[in-house]
Amino acid sequence: MSKKYHFIAVGGSVMHNLALSMAAKGYQVTGSDDEIYEPSKTRLGKAGILPDSFGWFPEKIHNDLDGVILGMHARPDNPELQRAQSLGVPLFSFPEFIYEQSRNKKRVVISGSHGKTTITSMVLHILKEAGMDFDYLVGAQIKGFDLMVKLSDAPLIILEGDEYLSSPLDHRPKFFHYHHDILLMSGIAWDHYNVFPTFENYRKQFEDLTAMTPKQGQFIYCDLDKEVRNIAGKNNHFPKTPYVAHPYQIQDGKTLLQTPFGEKEISIFGEHNLQNLQGALEICRALGIKDEFFYQSISSFKGAAKRQEILANSENSLFIRDFAHAPSKLKATVEAVKEQFPKRTLIAAQELHTYSSLNKDFISNYAHTFDAADEAIVYLNPKAVSLKKLELMDEAMLQDGFKRKDLKLFVDIDQLKNYLEAKPYQNTNLLLMSSGNYDNMELETLIKKINTHTK
Repeated sequence: MSKKYHFIAVGGSVMHNLALSMAAKGYQVTGSDDEIYEPSKTRLGKAGILPDSFGWFPEKIHNDLDGVILGMHARPDNPELQRAQSLGVPLFSFPEFIYEQSRNKKRVVISGSHGKTTITSMVLHILKEAGMDFDYLVGAQIKGFDLMVKLSDAPLIILEGDEYLSSPLDHRPKFFHYHHDILLMSGIAWDHYNVFPTFENYRKQFEDLTAMTPKQGQFIYCDLDKEVRNIAGKNNHFPKTPYVAHPYQIQDGKTLLQTPFGEKEISIFGEHNLQNLQGALEICRALGIKDEFFYQSISSFKGAAKRQEILANSENSLFIRDFAHAPSKLKATVEAVKEQFPKRTLIAAQELHTYSSLNKDFISNYAHTFDAADEAIVYLNPKAVSLKKLELMDEAMLQDGFKRKDLKLFVDIDQLKNYLEAKPYQNTNLLLMSSGNYDNMELETLIKKINTHTK
């Protein structure tokens, strides 16, 4: 008999990918959610595990289940959760479940406030090119991979280690549950203000994670990050491998890796991504991949979804979408685009979407993150601010927080859309950054304009 699992809040990005992976493994999978959006809805439907009706149905929980996986979207008073607790059905957060399925594998965890998804994606790309047998968990869709999660009988798993809460019942960071053998840490910059109210509290999560590294394990860390370097200096009971940005040159808007095997052109760019690349190289070395193979394979890496994703491209203009939302990510992305194309005007827009970014007490952390842009724009949706029970910041407050007196604020998506579409894009790059979606702003007109320079 195949095992039976039920997912509470199955529609989430990682949750529905995990459900699809378990169904592909031959398990019997059911799920519930109060709303399911695309692409989750279609993907679950094709796999035959889309709920017949939206909502919560305690009758779906019974003693024949081998386990219930609880998503972050569910509330502690969820009726299905309460029934699972009353029946004593095994209950897992998704990181706990990932560990249960991979406790006999070698576990590589990639952590840090920024770069996790990119580094994980690079490693997965290289291992796939090498024909290795591996499982994985990554926080974005990657070209060449059908799912964001894969669980099988492979002896190795690569895990993007998120510091956010594990579940509504478990407020520990997800990455504590994976019990890594190899740990990479890219950098520490305060994020998730609603969960970690002080920087010291946020940093301690990474200190505790590092201390979990076994004696026979390995700690790979970015030596350019002061906080990570300090953590590395406090721990001497396991092997440590520091890294910095991989040597590179920029020629005519193209990034060339400087390698022992000659120059290699790559699709990604920016100092932060060359740090990410070096971190991925160190992981691959630890897994037995030869440097020459890494360099041959990384040239075909195109990046993860919404990470420096090029939506339009002409001879002298680009339209780029990026997931950047935290201050360190925004600053690195803006600087990367300007460094790559120093002679082009850079229009950079940031949607404030997360609880931290919408909080007036946190906004000073964004100081000077827009400095490399020629024009700085912020978009925020007053409804999103209201739902989070926060005060709506005005343009003057944002100008002070970002330390950018010419910053423009938009609170209406149609006004922003019209403003951007009216711009000439000759010798100009447009960068849209957010962990949200700009309220589903239609982009086709902008894409066409930038591709063709229609004025």
